[in-house]
Amino acid sequence: MKNKPQGDFFADYDNEDTALVINKGVEQPPIINPYVKSFYKKKPSLLTVEQYMEGITAGDTTILSQAITLVESSLAEHRAMARKLIERCQIISAKQRSMRIGITGVPGAGKSTFIEAFGSFLTSKGYKLAVLAIDPSSERSKGSILGDKTRMETLCNDPNAFIRPSPSAGSLGGVARKTRETILLCEAAGFDVIFIETVGVGQSETAVHSMSDFFLLLMLSGAGDELQGIKRGIMEMADLIAITKADGTNVDKANMARALYTNALHLFPPTESGWVPTAVTSSAVTKEGLPGILQKIEEYFTLVKENGYYFKKRREQARFWMYESINESLKNMFYENPVIEKLLPEYEEAVLEGDIESFTAATELIEKYKYTK
Repeated sequence: MKNKPQGDFFADYDNEDTALVINKGVEQPPIINPYVKSFYKKKPSLLTVEQYMEGITAGDTTILSQAITLVESSLAEHRAMARKLIERCQIISAKQRSMRIGITGVPGAGKSTFIEAFGSFLTSKGYKLAVLAIDPSSERSKGSILGDKTRMETLCNDPNAFIRPSPSAGSLGGVARKTRETILLCEAAGFDVIFIETVGVGQSETAVHSMSDFFLLLMLSGAGDELQGIKRGIMEMADLIAITKADGTNVDKANMARALYTNALHLFPPTESGWVPTAVTSSAVTKEGLPGILQKIEEYFTLVKENGYYFKKRREQARFWMYESINESLKNMFYENPVIEKLLPEYEEAVLEGDIESFTAATELIEKYKYTK
């Protein structure tokens, strides 16, 4: 066999000097999806505040979602832009006079199923609905499934509805850290009904009560003592109790539970709003009771707007969230301080080793922070 240059190793192997035959390779077929490269485009840069506002006020849900992501960001540069955006949206929100409805309930009450059925009923009546669904975050991985949209298929395809799942991220009250700011953005986008779905009944439901106008409590009948396992504080905050799954063989149990809850509500002192809470039954399957719930909600808003309680409560909420914003800003300033960032791991290690007590470590860190610029 003749010597061949290394670069021509496979060249002319079909000659008579060798018995080795190398077949030519087959032609490679095209990739399955010719557009796959377009999925890996460079990540778009942030929009300006003006661009966000134009998209939000035009009802562009894509821009609205991006704006909510910006507001939820913990990066310092994002917070500065989000603050300007929220200030702009708050001016529009103040004129919107939307209906903010907090929805909570016991586990298994069917919150997501109820929201889809009731939300579709609202949009059929001409309302524009935004659903802020809060998913619990894992204590181990800190992640959330954010699967509420998969359980609201009909509402997801409704052009008059917008669903935004957010992680609770350890926040108390079963609501996400930036839920109130998200409400302002949704109102600026023209949504006149805002659902705030909480994680579930807990001991800090005052958080959702402090950002909603109407508090709807979903309860389940036929699960033992209907008055067992429900906190009095939650009952006192409820403007309406809806007994869900009142269909089939469960109708009689639901009516019995409704009577029990109605009697229990009468034992509480009169509400400041002048509204008398009551209990109703409903079914997401048969749609029974949904018109009655909407009627109760509309009656409530008519009452509180006439007697001025609606505006008084909004002002009190604004004051509450002023203090909440101060607390959050102080916390961010503390943890982002360069001196604290350097000392915190050392103190943490000392606490873990038992060399210093937790409260002493916290006190010393705060004292060091006070004397830093």
